[in-house]
Parts: sequence; structure tokens; C-alpha cells
Amino acid sequence: MDHLLAFARRQDRADGLAHLRKRFVGADTDLVYFDGNSLGRPPASAIDRVERFMREEWGGRLIRGWDESWLQLPYEIGDRIGRTVIEATAGQTVIGDSTTVLIYKLARAAVDAQVARDPQRREIVVDRDNFPTDRYVLEGIANETGCRLRWIDVDLERGVTSEQLAEAVGPQTALVVLNHVSYRSAYLADAPELTRIAHDAGALVLWDLCHSAGSVPVHADRWEFDLAVGCTYKYLNGGPGSPAFAYVRDDLQAVLRQPIQGWFGTADLFAMGPEYVPAPGIRRFVSGTSPITGMIAMQETLAMIEDVGMAAIRAKSVALTSYAIELADEWLAPLGVTIGSPRDAEERGGHVILQHDAMREVTARLWQRDVIPDYRDVGGLRVGLAPLSTSFEEVHRGLEATRDVLRGVLAERAGLG
Repeated sequence: MDHLLAFARRQDRADGLAHLRKRFVGADTDLVYFDGNSLGRPPASAIDRVERFMREEWGGRLIRGWDESWLQLPYEIGDRIGRTVIEATAGQTVIGDSTTVLIYKLARAAVDAQVARDPQRREIVVDRDNFPTDRYVLEGIANETGCRLRWIDVDLERGVTSEQLAEAVGPQTALVVLNHVSYRSAYLADAPELTRIAHDAGALVLWDLCHSAGSVPVHADRWEFDLAVGCTYKYLNGGPGSPAFAYVRDDLQAVLRQPIQGWFGTADLFAMGPEYVPAPGIRRFVSGTSPITGMIAMQETLAMIEDVGMAAIRAKSVALTSYAIELADEWLAPLGVTIGSPRDAEERGGHVILQHDAMREVTARLWQRDVIPDYRDVGGLRVGLAPLSTSFEEVHRGLEATRDVLRGVLAERAGLG
């Protein structure tokens, strides 16, 4: 047995979260899953919960379910995410639409409020490596409102630094939109410091938590967040297309007017009145009928997080990514692979990107072998490690397969295959 495999098995034996792995469908198979930061494995109990919901609540109670529990579910689960995942007090987090729609709602509301307060504030600050949907939404808002985008050019292996943000913001800044963890490199932004810099310039900040919620601790209240959006199908295991969550700091809720006015966000939902009157509190940021079925599965993972705590999850995440880097240094660096993620765990989220110009082909061949990473241009194989469902031995098997496949691709290129 090689020393790296022996280490993995020792880590698995000592892992305080190892007992949770068996709760996920497929975790007991030979398949290696390196894409938990895009779509998490389903908990077996979530399947039971969804089936019970469909048979007993939807099938048994029918429309009575709205009065009995469904109307409150987006706020109950929102508060649970706030309490368990992002450390926000009650009444500031709600489950709602897709990530894209929620980013639009909060960003547009923030820009409108800032321009109304000070017509000179017509700049939206965003970096060029921000997640594509964020950039696309902000481009649309700029076109709608006559605002300008101020772009920050970043190192693709890192992200926005405090020096870059301080240079970009000023009296014209309305809104800053930042990723807490970079989708490409896993760079972990200094959220409290960047928030402070934006606030000192009079700007509001919208944080995209999609690659950190459930993997990296977030302290929304303590860090004085204004706004945040996060998805639930990655580390919260809500399932394909499960609805995102929105955080709006309590003192901003009466100030911001969300742009998609729907009946679920009105003060009197069933009055069917002649005009829109926004509900008080976080409910005003809801628009249409809540996607109840899509909220059911994630409650199983929220229960696990409540049980073990985000600190333990983060500790295992750091250990997994550090081990992946160690394997890459040992096996892949001699083949020309470089690490496209920060080596300092304090600056790294829950995944690692491995750079080589053969990685698109390597990824496709790995999928054929039931090793499932994903690929990000340019030349990046992304190893996403979900702490609740990933084992150290699984990381070993996956990186060993990556080494073998890459060797084969390089041999073929050299005419030796």
C-alpha cells in the first residue's frame, strides 16, 4: 500500500463526519464524485421525505396544504439557513426563485435605491471573473437603468483583493457584487474587509454565496452584509434546480423596492387588491407562488449541518482540498499540471482546480470511467469535494485515475499510445 493511500484510510478512520457519508445515495459505490460543488448527492432520507410530501401532503391535503404549512415554508427554511449556514438572525433570509432571478431582484433594488438617494451613484463594480450569471444580470441592469459597469481585472487564480476594490469604489459607486468563493479558482474572498471598504465608499454590497454556503462558514450579520444570494443544489443537496435563498439585512428591507412585484409579496396576499402594496419584512422580496416541492429535499442536509456545525464541515473541507493538492503535487505536477487554486487554506474554498491544456479531454475520459469532475476553461479540471459525502479514499481513487488518464492522453500526443 502506498503511503498516500495509507494516509487517506487513516484520515477516514479519524474523520468525525465519516458516518454521514453512508446517508448519501451512491456513496457506497465505486463511482468517484468530484462535482459536489455543482450538484450535491441526494441524501437517502431526502428521497423518503419528498415521497412522503407528494403522497401525504400534496396528494392527501391538496390545496389545504397552503394554509396548513406551505405558505410559511419559504420563511421557515430561510430562517433555518440563516441560523445554520450563514449566521443571520431570523427574518432576513428567504427561499425563493433561481439564483439568477434573486440576483436581479436584489441588485436592481439596491441600484434603484442608491440612485434615488444620490443621482451621482451610477456605477456597479464587478470583477471580470465573477460568475457568468452575475455578470450577465448586471449588464442587463446597467442597460435598463443607464448605469455603468466598472470592471475589476483579477488574477484568475485568485479574486478581488482589498487593494483592487479600494481603487475601484468611490462617490459614484452604487453597488458592489462579489463572489465569496470564486467558481473557477476557489479563491476565498476576505468578505468582512471587502464589505467594510465598500461601505466606507457609501456603496451597498451583494455577496454571491453559491460556492460557499454549506462549505465555508459565513457570518452575514457579524460581517455587516447588506445583501446576499446563495444556491441550495450544491453543498445543501436540494436537488437539480432547487430554489436559491436571499438575505436582506433587516434595516434595508423597508428601503429597497424589489422590481418583480407579485401577489406573494403583497401585504394582504388574498385581498387581490387593485394595486400592489408590499408586505412588511422579508416577504416583500417574494414574487410569485413559492416552489414548495423544490424546498423539501434540502431540509435533510440542513439537519446534518445543524448536528455537526459549520466549523467541523470547514475543517474537513480544508483537509480534503489539502490532500487533493498533495496528491496533485506528487502525481500530476511531473506531468505538467499546475494548481490553479490558492495553496493557503485560509484563501481557499471547497474545491481545487488543476490546470493543463489536456484537461478537457481528460475530463471526458474520466466520466467514461465513472470519475466525475468538471471542466472550466482554460484547461481547468475542477475537483469539487463535498465534506458531508466525500471520503479521503475517494479523493485518492479519483486523483489516481486522473493521473492514469492524463498519462494516456500525453502518450497519444507523443505518438506512443
